[in-house]
Amino acid sequence: MAKTQDFTAFMKEMMGAFPVDTAALEDAFKSAAALNEKLASVALDAAEKSTELSTVWAKDALSKMGEMSKAKTEPAEYAKAATDLASSSAETAAENMAAFAEIAKKVQMDTVELLMAAGKDMGEEATAAVKKATEEVTTAAKKATAA
Repeated sequence: MAKTQDFTAFMKEMMGAFPVDTAALEDAFKSAAALNEKLASVALDAAEKSTELSTVWAKDALSKMGEMSKAKTEPAEYAKAATDLASSSAETAAENMAAFAEIAKKVQMDTVELLMAAGKDMGEEATAAVKKATEEVTTAAKKATAA
C-alpha cells in the first residue's frame, strides 16, 4: 500500500532557507503611517481654512441681508437695496471662490510634494530591501548547494 509522504520537514527546511525580514514590513508600515499623518494634517488644515472662510462669508451675507431688510421710506430704496445686495453678493462670491481655489491649490501642491517625497523614500527602501533579500537568498543558496 502506498504511504503518503510527510512534507512537514521539507516545508520547514524550505521556509528556513528563505528568511522573511519582518523589519522591512515594520518599516513600510511606519512609513505609511507617517505619510498618512502628513496627508491628514494637510486635509485638516484645508478643512479648517475652508470652515473659517465659510463662516466669514455667512456672517457677511447675514449682515448684508440685515441692511436690506430694514424699513425704507421710498419704494425705490427697496429696489436699490436689492440691487446693492445682489452686486455685493456677486463680488463677495467671486472673492470667496478665489480664496477656496487658493486653499485647494495649496492642498494639491502639498499633497503632490508629500507623495513625491514618499515615492522617493519608498523607492530607496525597496532597493535596500531587495538588495538585502538578494544577499540572503544568495547566501542560503550557497549553503544549500554546499550541503
